[in-house]
Amino acid sequence: MALRLEIKVIPASGKIGFIINKQQRLQCYLKSQAEQGKANCELIKLVAKTCGVTQRDVDIVAGLISRNKILLVTTEITYEIFLERIGFGQQTKLFLK
Repeated sequence: MALRLEIKVIPASGKIGFIINKQQRLQCYLKSQAEQGKANCELIKLVAKTCGVTQRDVDIVAGLISRNKILLVTTEITYEIFLERIGFGQQTKLFLK
C-alpha cells in the first residue's frame, strides 16, 4: 500500500515542521537550502521518520525542482494517521466534514 502526499516545501526557513496552510494543504518547513538536493533529502528523512519507514520507501514522484511536491510513501498508514503523527489529527476531522 502507498501513501500519496502533496506537500508545499519552504526551504531555508530556519525551522523544521509541518503545518496545514489556509488552503488546507500540507506545508513543510525545512532548514536546508534548496540547492544540490539538500532540501529534498531533508524532506525525505522527515517524512520517512514520521511514517516509520526507511528513506528508500519515500519517493518524490513530482516536483523534484519545485516547491510543490508529490511524494509516494510505501507504508500501511493512512493520510489521517500521518496527520495525527504530525499533530493535526483533531483539526483534520473538522476539515473532513
